[in-house]
Amino acid sequence: MDTHQLDPAEVRVLGALAEKQALTPDAYPMTLNGLSSACNQLTSREPVMQLSEADISAALDALIAKKLVAERMPAGSRVAKYEHRLNYEWNIEGAKLAALAMLMLRGAQTAAEIRTRSGRLYAFSGVEEVETALNALADKYPPLVMKLERQPGEREARWCHLLSGEPQAAPAPSCEVIDVGLTGRVAALEAEVAALKAMVLSLEQRLNS
Repeated sequence: MDTHQLDPAEVRVLGALAEKQALTPDAYPMTLNGLSSACNQLTSREPVMQLSEADISAALDALIAKKLVAERMPAGSRVAKYEHRLNYEWNIEGAKLAALAMLMLRGAQTAAEIRTRSGRLYAFSGVEEVETALNALADKYPPLVMKLERQPGEREARWCHLLSGEPQAAPAPSCEVIDVGLTGRVAALEAEVAALKAMVLSLEQRLNS
């Protein structure tokens, strides 16, 4: 079973578990209700998602089958709780786990953005430590992250996770002329004729002055 091919809901659930393990250890492992709130947060999430409990349950079942999540039934508890197993399955923790969690929760980012946004998730000493962690994740087989080509106007290249496969390249902008219809073309011609008439009138006035 390929544990590196996850759908968006599975990525969000896994990222939320990794984040909350660090941010709210007292509430970890997480209940389905707590996980629902974490997955559907309006802040620190890109994109913002609205997953139902059924969506999250299905994602948990898939992740458990891939051995990336474990279900726990603590003594005295009436509800199941869930924890990620990335430290066991992919041998990542600390800086590497934090960097991957940030990419899972907030999409492609630069190393500087990951450091700035990580907050209490992990205290990166600097951008260099983020890049070291990202390079270690990229060197795994199969790789967990990749560095994207720097886009025009961007100061730094961004990184993305590969848990759902390689990102699809954005389609090149079309160079085709948009057909605005006969009415639009006539209106454009009329405007052009009006502008030419105004230009001719202006020239005539200059010559006659």
